[in-house]
Amino acid sequence: QRPLQDCERDNGDSLVRPAVLRSTQACIEIEGGIMIEKRCAIYTRKSHEEGLDQEYNTLDAQRDACESYIKSQAHEGWALVKKHYDDGGFSGGNLKRPALQELLQDVRDDKIDIIVVYKIDRLTRSLMDFSKIIELLDEAQASFVSVTQQFNTTSSMGRLTLNVLLSFAQFEREITGERIRDKIAAMRKRGKWTGGSRPLGYDILEKKLVINETEAELVRHIFQRYLDVGSISVMAVEFKENGTLNPKSNPPTHFRNKVLYEIIHRHTYVGMVEYKGELFEGEHEAIIPKEIWNKAHK
Repeated sequence: QRPLQDCERDNGDSLVRPAVLRSTQACIEIEGGIMIEKRCAIYTRKSHEEGLDQEYNTLDAQRDACESYIKSQAHEGWALVKKHYDDGGFSGGNLKRPALQELLQDVRDDKIDIIVVYKIDRLTRSLMDFSKIIELLDEAQASFVSVTQQFNTTSSMGRLTLNVLLSFAQFEREITGERIRDKIAAMRKRGKWTGGSRPLGYDILEKKLVINETEAELVRHIFQRYLDVGSISVMAVEFKENGTLNPKSNPPTHFRNKVLYEIIHRHTYVGMVEYKGELFEGEHEAIIPKEIWNKAHK
């Protein structure tokens, strides 16, 4: 570390109070003394990639607001670093975000003094993750600021307020998750397709399963051969020898035992929808008659 009095200056005025300058920080000369430059990094985030290809998107809007705030704090020595830290298409529910990880590493490496965000939930929506970030900032003697909420981590009251706010943000996220799960449960109980991997033998049209007759014939053949040979392993070898391929693969490949097992045990083929171990009558058309299904599962 380098004593502040070693910094070059043109006047002979004494400092109001002594300070210590970190080795990577710069001095800003002001009238009556020297100010320590505070290196500010802007972090932006959007949960979905939708709209990111626009000429001016939400990440740009967040950055503009943060840049304006940093300029307003120039009298405090705030200076924007050139490097961008943007996570487009990443959830705030965890820390697995490339730009955020790069930013936190730069904080550890003493390249950043203040993280500036548009709103706190851009940084994280998890109270536990927030605590980890605060711990890291404390160790690096850095802080962060939310420009629209006027919160910072430089005071104990600021931290308390942030903890309360993030508790509500986490609560809101959990409630949203519960609503989505409840909606999926209600849709499945009504026999509706709720997404996921397309089953062999069906196409998805207007969010509904519609029989693909070419693939459906293959599914019927799989069930019939299983009734004939009684072994998935034997059937897989047979399909490999006669060149029967899985059209769902890209490019089409031989059927593996696991894939054949899943087809034989998938209730979708008898017109049912499964949810948490329960079966409900589906709104899609069955490919396999129930009597064939029952024989295959004796």
